[in-house]
Amino acid sequence: MRVIQTVLRQASDLAEMLVAWGDVKPQLVLAFGSVHWLKALHTSLAGQLAPGARLGCTSAGEISNQGVTDDSCVVTGIRFESVRVLAASACLAQMSESFAAGQRLGQQLPKAGLRLVWVLGQGIHINGSALIAGLVDVLGDQVLITGGLAGDGAAFKTSFVLDNSGVHPDRVSCVGLYGEQLQVAHGSFGGWEQFGPARKVTRCQDNVLFELDGEPALEIYKRYLGDHARNLPISGLLFLMAMLGQDQSDVGLIRTILGVDEAQGSLILAGDIDPQGYLRLMHASTDALVDGAETAARLASACASSNAEGLALLVSCVGRKLVMGDRVDEEVEAVADVFRQKATLAGFYSYGEICPMSGALDCKLHNQTMTITYLTEIPVTQ
Repeated sequence: MRVIQTVLRQASDLAEMLVAWGDVKPQLVLAFGSVHWLKALHTSLAGQLAPGARLGCTSAGEISNQGVTDDSCVVTGIRFESVRVLAASACLAQMSESFAAGQRLGQQLPKAGLRLVWVLGQGIHINGSALIAGLVDVLGDQVLITGGLAGDGAAFKTSFVLDNSGVHPDRVSCVGLYGEQLQVAHGSFGGWEQFGPARKVTRCQDNVLFELDGEPALEIYKRYLGDHARNLPISGLLFLMAMLGQDQSDVGLIRTILGVDEAQGSLILAGDIDPQGYLRLMHASTDALVDGAETAARLASACASSNAEGLALLVSCVGRKLVMGDRVDEEVEAVADVFRQKATLAGFYSYGEICPMSGALDCKLHNQTMTITYLTEIPVTQ
């Protein structure tokens, strides 16, 4: 497996990249950055990489071996020795269509030999949990699914996904990776801490939370936030909700607020809510989040079965970036230190992270979590 990476910051960088990549002929190009960069990249690459696959999205910050950048585009090309790459894409115009969109993606991917589905979705009008459920409904629960939901710099207005046909605001896209030589490991961890009482979910529908303890959910949430409530939904990235089971036990999942409905007094969360469960507020410090990123890297590294150099795909939440501020590079540095320069790092700050719990295949939608998918390829013996 050969990996090449370029960070685009100015117009001349794109022309220089095309020259530098001339002999690589990647089967897969991953790109994370602003919509302007994605459109320029698509135009430049169209016709040059066929039949290579292109997959990317807008972000709330780009991750590369250079650290964290904004208003840039991290472009990573991968050429495998024996792994086969197959792309799939589906329209997703409304949140209620998320399950069906996941099904449509899954139906485009043959199951035989499928090792990994890496999926990206537009990050605003989407139910990430339902998207995953649709994929699993078609592919089964033994196929590893990871990826994330696009961002738009924490504006929460419009996000975009890049595929072979262009750059779209209403798309979910993925690549399926096939072949026994591909080795995949993954890890995820948060670093947030719970506070306050557990609140019973008394009315919800899918990812919309109407009531907690019999009161309008938005009213309770605003009481906790105080002055921060004026800046909803963006301030919701700093005060999350931990999902708890029916016995108030921690299930390891966090939910971010994507939007609010003042008229209904409801909160729109990034993924489904357990209608029989409880929720509790969360907060974090920079040190705790950096430690969480390091833990995610160690979990992925421990599961890796090859010492070969590889590609580490990092999807971290925009809320973590907002909390860490100028220290955000520290969580990427912590991941790099674990892999000890063996991996090229590529990824983005997202509106939702898609990854199983560590040591499992059961895929989940995470919020406010650092997730890592680590790819290596075992060389074919002569």
